[in-house]
Amino acid sequence: MALLFLAIFVATVIALVTTRTRLLRKSQQAQSQWHLAEGKRKDGTIMSNSPNVSNMKEKQPSVLAQMIEPLPDFDWTAVEPTKYRPFKPTYHITMALQTSTPSELIVMDRDYLDKINQRRTIMADNASTVMGVIPEGHAAVWETYSYLLGEYLPTRYPSTFELRNHSHPYQHTTFLNKATGVESPLTPLPSHPIKALKIICETVEDDMFILEQQPDIDPTFPGEHKSIAFVCCHPAGFDPSEKLGKGLKAIHAPVPAYDKIGPSMERYFARAEVGKPVRRVNWSVQTHTRLFAPSGNHVHAGDLVEEETEVDVNTARLRVELQTLTRLPKTRALVFSFKTYLYPMADIKEEGLGPQLADAVEGLKAGNAPGMWIYKGGVRWGKAVCEYLRS
Repeated sequence: MALLFLAIFVATVIALVTTRTRLLRKSQQAQSQWHLAEGKRKDGTIMSNSPNVSNMKEKQPSVLAQMIEPLPDFDWTAVEPTKYRPFKPTYHITMALQTSTPSELIVMDRDYLDKINQRRTIMADNASTVMGVIPEGHAAVWETYSYLLGEYLPTRYPSTFELRNHSHPYQHTTFLNKATGVESPLTPLPSHPIKALKIICETVEDDMFILEQQPDIDPTFPGEHKSIAFVCCHPAGFDPSEKLGKGLKAIHAPVPAYDKIGPSMERYFARAEVGKPVRRVNWSVQTHTRLFAPSGNHVHAGDLVEEETEVDVNTARLRVELQTLTRLPKTRALVFSFKTYLYPMADIKEEGLGPQLADAVEGLKAGNAPGMWIYKGGVRWGKAVCEYLRS
């Protein structure tokens, strides 16, 4: 019996080691493929015989980088957060996409440093919830990281971000965030995609889900897109880690009437072009001030629901997401990113928009997705919030 247990134990250890080795090899292969595409050796130095570049200074910018409009004198500390008021009297579930430009991918304002510090804390306490990647997402993570730190940020906001070339102890390039004082590796890349996601999380306040088309996920949704990597410190009513490896249909399973736009989303995502990003704005109401809200904001089937007769108007917020969809040129992956804003209810009243927001809250019951009234939590706080907004 002892020998049997020993044999089982040894077999289990061998299986675990084999699995770990296979995953590590896939990660190394993904990074190697990325390096080859960039004309780099595995150690990150530039290949002398590369058809693209002979050194970092002469590297040709990507298709997206050539479309970025620089803001050389931009001072993020002097910029007020944009006020988005997207609510309408009747709620209809639609894609509601607007054309955008590559320059508008990341929006900075005076809340930047506070948000980055909050993200560090959230990430330190909830790492497995806010970051994740599967093997087929490694190359797309490398591309996202290289584009954001190597091209977009230092081109768009040169007064805040810059690239530094070093020759000792070896030739390498780093990315400097002047706002935080943090210097991050660029050439060579970080040793693992998770480290790259962590640096992205500490550099921009936008959350990101990286998607790839996977035709074999669901035969009823041909060409469905799957989440292959993410960094998300500001979830609103969902656990981001539970979405990893799933297709859009499964990801949006709790969303009422998603079937009305699901097929259209898949078709649009499949047609999305490099250099032609789109954006949309989404809104909700919450009765607290937390950006990190993986639970509580939504009401799901089977949840115990009690109407809140009173709501603390000092903590209640209008929550708005500015969402952007961008196609990466090399891996062809899609980056779904969003910046989250929280607006005090008192601000909405002071602007004279209290009655309009109250109408919109009650309008969640109407339209083509009446289930939104329950899903977005209106069944709990709707009456109390509307009374305050109309008072």
